[in-house]
Amino acid sequence: MKDVGVFFISLLLGATSAIAGTATFEAQPGPTPQEENSRDFFNYETTYTFRSDFKESKLGHVNSLFDDFSYDHRFLITGNWYFRAGVEYERYDFGGSDNGLPDHLQAAMAHVAVEYVIQDHAAVGIELDPGVYFQDRITSDAFDIPTKIFMTMPLKKDKIYGVIGLGGALYQHPPVAPGGGIIWLISDKFRILGIFPRPALIYQPNNDWDFRVTGELNYTSFRTDDVLTTERKLQLHNAIVQYSENRAGAQVTFLGFKPFKIIVGAGVTIAREFDFYRANQKKRVDPAPYVRIAMEAKF
Repeated sequence: MKDVGVFFISLLLGATSAIAGTATFEAQPGPTPQEENSRDFFNYETTYTFRSDFKESKLGHVNSLFDDFSYDHRFLITGNWYFRAGVEYERYDFGGSDNGLPDHLQAAMAHVAVEYVIQDHAAVGIELDPGVYFQDRITSDAFDIPTKIFMTMPLKKDKIYGVIGLGGALYQHPPVAPGGGIIWLISDKFRILGIFPRPALIYQPNNDWDFRVTGELNYTSFRTDDVLTTERKLQLHNAIVQYSENRAGAQVTFLGFKPFKIIVGAGVTIAREFDFYRANQKKRVDPAPYVRIAMEAKF
């Protein structure tokens, strides 16, 4: 992890000269004075995925509820460089068959980031999310430091941008994974964020509405307690599980209550998976529809 951190910092510093001359980052015109960049960020989301069956019949069925809350504040360092700090709490709750798998997983973490901000958007950044990722008991081995780094490079002036990034964590499998893609500002109303793990096709007809088709890949690792399932081959104590929910859907955002955004979405959770990768055991769940309500604010 030390070598990975050194690489992250080197990549971040090397990106500065490529980004500094970028005129725009999003389709909408942004503020020119650096003081107008937003300083405070609030996000709340709840997503419910309906019941579907496990691939293994002995485990029955499951539904899942995901809740997430975060707050961050930016502190100006110099020029376009900012230090961002905040807190976040996320939780998965599972209902359905009493099969011995965790009935909830949760995390409480801090956000510590350094960002190069252009027109209120972070074009280069490195973020650490130190915290505890656990089932019920908070122990020293539930501590993890998920880390991500990214940079944005202009490929065609004011039109196409490339994004590259890496993410990693102590308990992530694999420990480091790539991300990134292409941002294409097709017009003032259409743009493509072909960026993994969260690609989107966006149509924004005016300043009050935002419509998009989205995809998302969500992976988080947690320290569990006792996992004593109805399958004899999965009997674990104090194990790491990497839980994932991968979705595709559509959402509508209303921006008329500034600085708040009200988001409603729906689609299909294509895959849910409990991956006890150190024990070589994966428990997969069939696809199921989901609904989402969220609120964001920046000011």
